Amino acid sequence: MEAEGGARVRNEDVPPQNQDLSFVLPSVATLLSDYGWYLVFLCVGGYLLIQHLRKNRSTNNRSSSVSAESQDPVSVVRRQEALEASRRRMQEEQDARAAEFREKQQRLEEEKRRQKIEMWESMKEGKSYKGNAKVAQNTEEAASSSSLRPKTDKKPLRNRGYNPLSGDGGGTCSFRPGRRGPSAGG
Repeated sequence: MEAEGGARVRNEDVPPQNQDLSFVLPSVATLLSDYGWYLVFLCVGGYLLIQHLRKNRSTNNRSSSVSAESQDPVSVVRRQEALEASRRRMQEEQDARAAEFREKQQRLEEEKRRQKIEMWESMKEGKSYKGNAKVAQNTEEAASSSSLRPKTDKKPLRNRGYNPLSGDGGGTCSFRPGRRGPSAGG
């Protein structure tokens, strides 16, 4: 149809060409086949980054609100006093343990010194000092070992001469290789 100036009027009834997006499909498929794994990793990394930032923001918001509430001078002083009291108590416990250890060390040194004096005196008299010292140590060791743990009379699991690599472990369970040749079966 021609209008008055020689120009054509477009017919409104004819639908325009390429209204669907089928022309985009090959280019998207090519993009995914070339860079698909990169896009997957990029999406996963972005997701993890967003989660991390949300967590940090929420903890910062909570800590700022808690810190604003905890700036009360009375509660700060109370907390510092409690901390100082607990430190003082732990220090006293440590001092008590150190004093006990020092006393124990002094007792041991005194005992060693006394034994040395006894050995020297017995040596001056011409007696055997090694026998006396060993007897005294053995009695002390026996007393200390018996006080620490009682002796149990348990039967050993295997005899002293047992060696699994020797082959003569005794008993009915010994290794015998199978017969050579084809098996007789039917």
